[in-house]
Amino acid sequence: MRDWHALKENIRAWGYELGFTAIGFAGLELGEAEARLMAWLAAGRHGEMDYMAAHGALRAHPREFAPFAKSAIICRLDYNGKPIDSDDSKCKELAVIARYAQGRDYHNVMRKRLARLAKRIETEVGPCDHRACVDSAPVMEVELARLAGLGWRGKHTLLVSRTGSWFFLGELLVSLPLPPDEPIADHCGRCARCLIACPTQAFVAPFQLDARRCIAYLTIEHKGPIPLELRPRMGLHVFGCDICQEVCPWNRFAPLGAPEFSPRAGLNAARLVELFAWSEEEFATRFTGSPIRRIGYERWLRNLAVALGNAAPSQRIKAALASRLDHPSALVREHVRWALSRHA
Repeated sequence: MRDWHALKENIRAWGYELGFTAIGFAGLELGEAEARLMAWLAAGRHGEMDYMAAHGALRAHPREFAPFAKSAIICRLDYNGKPIDSDDSKCKELAVIARYAQGRDYHNVMRKRLARLAKRIETEVGPCDHRACVDSAPVMEVELARLAGLGWRGKHTLLVSRTGSWFFLGELLVSLPLPPDEPIADHCGRCARCLIACPTQAFVAPFQLDARRCIAYLTIEHKGPIPLELRPRMGLHVFGCDICQEVCPWNRFAPLGAPEFSPRAGLNAARLVELFAWSEEEFATRFTGSPIRRIGYERWLRNLAVALGNAAPSQRIKAALASRLDHPSALVREHVRWALSRHA
């Protein structure tokens, strides 16, 4: 008979060789996670993320998604990079882009590494059914990672470990009965910095996020006009938001991420006015292989207009906004007018 415990440790070692920073193993019974998910959906806190409601409870039942699966291998890949010095005066003109989006698209990087891990496993055990999942698959990856002992769920709903939260998760659902790892204890204690720091008050309560108020949701998932009352609170964010992670004490111990996620095109220090001047062709070219490209040029300009409206007033910013007053998109024009009204 095969020694499944030994195979599990071999898989862990192979994962480290491929550059993953942590590997965990979990069963496929997610317990109370389904009830929490369904309550969140019923409250409408997923906003326009219709794919969340479409898959619904399927996310809590991996075997319905992959009937062959007997266990899950959860892989962590770090993306942490150096933040901009918030005390630098020029930051008043710099776009804020979530760290994970400054480098290559993590979907592609993670899928390739998971495929290589699956191939390595098959060289040992022979052909086996498997399916790689990276974010877009209907799988509750944070819950699987928690069960696999890779961390605990922080009050901001993300997975946190003793080495922070700047990492991606990817899963291999496999037809192998690999023994699960043990979950670890919650180490957030009484800390609520992530909840307090959110400028749009997106956290209804600890562990409860209303995505409709989240800056990441508003700049990426939301397709229409950004609610007026939230625009001033968004600051200079143009794609995503890291505030709840930046204030987390555990991220003081976060290692630097994989080189694929190093900032491209100067995105860790890009001026709002310069980004706003890009043509649609420049947007498409510069963001080839970037997760930013998926929001499209129109929403990119919308987000930049809001950030320019929140930036320190200057003639350069007013001129940049005025240059888009006749943009073909009504969505862009409306946000440009709002931004100009902030500098009147």
